[in-house]
Amino acid sequence: MKAWNKVGVVGAGTMGSGIAQIAAQAGCEVVLVDSSEDALQRSQEKLGKVFARLVEKGRVTSSESESVQQRITRAKTLESLAPCDMVIEAIVEDLDIKTTLFQSLEGIVAEDAILATNTSSLSVTALARGCTRPDRVIGLHFFNPAPLMALVEVIPALQTDADLASHALAQMAAWGKSPALAKDTPGFIVNRVARPFYSEALRILEEGIASVQDIDASLRAQGFRMGPFELMDLIGHDVNYAVTSTVHAAFYGDSRYRPSHTQRQLVAANWLGRKRDRGFYTYEGGVRQGNEGQCVEGVAERILAMLMNEAADAVFWQVASPADIDTAMQKGVNYPKGLLAWADSWGIQELINIMDSLRHRYGEERYKVSPLLRDMARQGRTFF
Repeated sequence: MKAWNKVGVVGAGTMGSGIAQIAAQAGCEVVLVDSSEDALQRSQEKLGKVFARLVEKGRVTSSESESVQQRITRAKTLESLAPCDMVIEAIVEDLDIKTTLFQSLEGIVAEDAILATNTSSLSVTALARGCTRPDRVIGLHFFNPAPLMALVEVIPALQTDADLASHALAQMAAWGKSPALAKDTPGFIVNRVARPFYSEALRILEEGIASVQDIDASLRAQGFRMGPFELMDLIGHDVNYAVTSTVHAAFYGDSRYRPSHTQRQLVAANWLGRKRDRGFYTYEGGVRQGNEGQCVEGVAERILAMLMNEAADAVFWQVASPADIDTAMQKGVNYPKGLLAWADSWGIQELINIMDSLRHRYGEERYKVSPLLRDMARQGRTFF
C-alpha cells in the first residue's frame, strides 16, 4: 500500500483542523474541506495563532511555521479531494450523514484511496456497509486536542482489507502518534475501559460514601491529573452522559455501563460543567470554586479495581492487546500508569479479592470478575 502523502480532511471544526495540522506537520500535503467559508477562515486564523505561539516559544522556526501552513489548502467542495491518497472525515457524529459523505467520496477519489472515519462511538463496520468498496474503510479515532494527544485508535471494520490496519498503524506512527489497534466494538478501547472512572465515582457519591471533592482528591493522590468529577465537568455532562448511554445501549443494557440518574439530572438542569459555569462544581471566570477535598480510604482502590477489571475484560474479549490497552489509557486519557501493568503490580489475586468483596456486598453483575483474571491467578500469570 502506498504512503499517505496527500491527505484530505472533511470538517474544519476543532478536530478536523487539528488532524489537518498533524498531517501537515508530518510533511503531508493536506486539503481541508468544509462547506462553511467561515469555518475554513476560523480554522486558518486559529492555526496561524497556534504557530505564532510556537515560534515565540522557540518550538519551531518561522520558516517551519510557514511551510506547515502552506501545506494546507482549504476548499468548500468535495471534488477538491480527488487527488488524495487518504480522506478522513471529522463531521457530525451521525451514521447516516457519514455514510452519505463516504458514498459521495467514492465517486470522487481514486480506487485505491483510503476512507477513514474519526468516529468515537459509531460502528465502523456499519459505515463501511454503505460503501461500494468497504475494504478501504477504516477508523482512525484521534483524541482532542488532536495535535497534543498522542493516541490514535485504529479500528478496522469487519470488511477492511487485511493489510490496511497494519499500514494505518505505520502511517500514524510516521505522523508521530502512538497508535493502538482496537476491535470494532462499542467504545473501542478508551470509551469502554474508562467508563468505571465515571460510573463508579458516581455510584460512590450516590451511596454517600464520599463527597465530590473527596473522591476527586482520592484519585488525584493516585497520580491522576484530574478526579472523575473535575473531568466530567470539563468534558461536559451532556457529552459524557451521551457516551455512557450509547455504550450502555450498544451492550444491550449491560449493568456495568448503566448511566447515572445523578448525571441525567445535571443534564436536565443544563448544569453541564465548565461551559455553563456549573456542574458538580461551580466556576467563576473559569476557576473552580470550593475546597480541594481529602482522601477517603477505599475510594480510589474501588474505582481502580473496576478500571483494571474492565481493562482485563477487554483483553478477554479480544478488543485489544494488553500493550495497546495500556498505551490507549495513558496516551488517550493521561492515566498515570497502564491499568494492566498496574494490576500486575497490585497482584492479580488482590484485584480479584476486591472485586469479589464488592460482588458479595452488592450482589450485582457489574462487580463480576473477568474470567481472564481468574484464569491468570490460577496459572500464576501476569499481563507483562
